[in-house]
Amino acid sequence: MKKTSLSLLLAAPLLLGLSGCVVSVGGDRDEGYHISSDYAEREYDNRQAIARLALGSGFTHALNSLGVADFNETYMDNEKKIQVLYYRTHRTKEDGMTTKDECTYLYFVDGLLKETGNGGEFSRNLGH
Repeated sequence: MKKTSLSLLLAAPLLLGLSGCVVSVGGDRDEGYHISSDYAEREYDNRQAIARLALGSGFTHALNSLGVADFNETYMDNEKKIQVLYYRTHRTKEDGMTTKDECTYLYFVDGLLKETGNGGEFSRNLGH
């Protein structure tokens, strides 16, 4: 009996002290929204930077404007150096992964921008 009374006396101030408070135990549930908005901002910034690039722009200028590409390819084709950079510009799936079909490609021949387009449609075999 004394033990129960003592427990109630100790618990009462704690319960009264927490009245009106919200205690979060599960962590930040908005975290996914921040990730999503970060992607949207990055996609918008990439679209703006790509829109400012003119055909004939240099490879280094594009890298300085856009930063590290999400994907890149470099290969030789008939003695010409081909470089393809892919930058995320739109979302197709909300899975947190970036795929080429969510990117815009920048196609460079010997260091000069020759073409841009939907990353999912680029193929070396088309003979760009």
